[in-house]
Amino acid sequence: MTEAERKQILEKSKIFFRERVAKKHKENTEKLTSLEKFNINPFTHKYLANFAFGDSSSINMAKALVYPRVLGTSISTTFGTQLQYFCNEVLDSFASTTSGIDIEFVDAIDGRRKYCQVKAGPTTINHDDVTTICNHFNAIKNLARTNGMVEFNPLFDCVVGVFYGTPNSLGQHYKDIMKQYPVICGKEFWHRLTGDEDFYSELVNAFAEVADEINCSESVQKVIESLAKEIEKKNG
Repeated sequence: MTEAERKQILEKSKIFFRERVAKKHKENTEKLTSLEKFNINPFTHKYLANFAFGDSSSINMAKALVYPRVLGTSISTTFGTQLQYFCNEVLDSFASTTSGIDIEFVDAIDGRRKYCQVKAGPTTINHDDVTTICNHFNAIKNLARTNGMVEFNPLFDCVVGVFYGTPNSLGQHYKDIMKQYPVICGKEFWHRLTGDEDFYSELVNAFAEVADEINCSESVQKVIESLAKEIEKKNG
């Protein structure tokens, strides 16, 4: 990969994160102005406010609701659901025409052509995904045998690429896939894809720059204050 191509991917990544993830994250945050948006456990709500913030004032009870959603589940869900757009819009030069495969690329480490399904993180697939992924790879293996693709070796060339994480952080479902096919994640995945050993860190920094541009701290504070008023009213 040339320097120009590497920079293009980084720039496209920033646009993707800004338009597809950060904006959606902000929209989802600004919707959290009512207690109806939360599945509140009354047995733990006050406890969490006390535990994290020192008392169960209305403002702290609001924080106990908002922070986990805004800093955890909301952004993780958004990122995962937008992953296909990342493949289509950012990794378009690697697009695959093979059924069930997200991207194809020549591995920068071993020089072999890879048929890759892309996943978000080390714990983001379920049991059914294992069967689906392996079935796609098995279909490619059968097609390669039919077409006499002598150089193709499914044990090396059908891979799952995971955006972030380390081999030690991969969940059991990925380990089940690894019994048949390789799973590469985080730094190694981006190195094999781009040929740049530091690309993973550069991509992380590119996404962080988008957060600096948007800065939703005021939106979060407004949501917390709105919820605090409703909690106060409810508790009378």
